[in-house]
Amino acid sequence: MSLLVKICGLSTRETLEVALDAGADMVGFVFFPPSPRHLSLEAGRDLGRQVRRRALKVALTVDADDATLDNIIDALSPDVLQLHGKESVARVRDIKQRFGRPVMKAVPVETPADLGGLPGYAEVADRILFDARPPKDATRPGGLGLPFDWHLLENLDLKVPFMVSGGLHAQNVAEAVAITRAGGVDVSSGVEGAPGVKDPELIKAFIRACRATQELSVR
Repeated sequence: MSLLVKICGLSTRETLEVALDAGADMVGFVFFPPSPRHLSLEAGRDLGRQVRRRALKVALTVDADDATLDNIIDALSPDVLQLHGKESVARVRDIKQRFGRPVMKAVPVETPADLGGLPGYAEVADRILFDARPPKDATRPGGLGLPFDWHLLENLDLKVPFMVSGGLHAQNVAEAVAITRAGGVDVSSGVEGAPGVKDPELIKAFIRACRATQELSVR
């Protein structure tokens, strides 16, 4: 099965086009004001049109209420809703039922105890995204360039597909996939020259590294 590659936090037409041309499977758009990658609804609408089904559109939100989700869905028409906050299992179930879109739930990881809630989320989410647990003083839950101990996911038995994020870049993505056996990877800060500013060459290098990882696993 091919490795899913998601480039998250895209905010310009140029870098979105680079990600699409390079073969990203998923392109992520952030709707969370504290993030340097936050998009207005109009910007999301414009970028969403540009995708034209060349990749899956993912809307990243953090503890968003129904009205906010309604507005984002109207603007972007996302293929996947990424819930990156402290949404409970019940809230994830409600969002999936209410909006009829596949849901990817982010789970912050630092210690084995952080995996305790997985069975509940696996029952209601379509995909799990493992990310590094942010520092206590962080203003946002992800996109901080922090990795976690990938060995925590070794021999993981989940009922749903999962992806890995947090501190990934072209030089370490092969190791992350080899250890976790994840079906997908998600990068944001690892393809940026500055917070919120995507670098076209880093995007291309990351996707190349991911595809090389795939080729090695097939041999």
